[in-house]
Amino acid sequence: MPRQVDHVGRRRLIAEAVCQLADERGLEGVTLRDVAARAQVSMGAVQRCFRTKEEMLVFALGHIGEQIMERVQARLVRSPAQSAGTALGHAVTEISLLREEHRAEARVWLAFVAQAAVSEALARTLKANYATLQEAFTRLIAEAGEDADDADDAGRQGARREARTLLALADGLTTHVLIGHLTPREAYEVLHAHLADLWERSTSSIPPGVEDPRPAGPASDGTSAIRRARG
Repeated sequence: MPRQVDHVGRRRLIAEAVCQLADERGLEGVTLRDVAARAQVSMGAVQRCFRTKEEMLVFALGHIGEQIMERVQARLVRSPAQSAGTALGHAVTEISLLREEHRAEARVWLAFVAQAAVSEALARTLKANYATLQEAFTRLIAEAGEDADDADDAGRQGARREARTLLALADGLTTHVLIGHLTPREAYEVLHAHLADLWERSTSSIPPGVEDPRPAGPASDGTSAIRRARG
């Protein structure tokens, strides 16, 4: 009887191999042969899962995004009663990848961002991910400042603008910490100050809710709105 192959599991195994190699040598050093060797599968197995290298890279990028979202949602399950402001703080800290244990993930993420500048397929995936996060952040900012369902057009536009700013700040902090321009603690302080200023401008009742990203701290989280935005 033919052996059953777990294609979903194999694709994830290959994606992990891609990420490990990208962390070590950048995406330009990722070949199908090396991926097969790292994943301990045959070249044929890799080619049956992915028709092209680009298709493999797109899947690996999605795999990284799923891992980050799983961490965000795991914290939400542990703290279901948190406010929108606190959820936003946890979520933006998580996607900034400031913690030491997420440093390899940050290197791989930025390698994909750089490659997306010359790969339309990767760029489409990244733009979709950013759009999802922007909508989630917009909803949380609106909820933290007022009733999101009652917000007028100006309020929604303002929340969307703040969401874009916060998303860009999170991405920038990832880079600054990775190259050593800022320490994780300094990046945390920048993020904390920005959110404190945001809440001061929108409401006086919502605390910043950003966590210290140093290893001793608990894992970060965020967001009921992320699940709504993804749905």
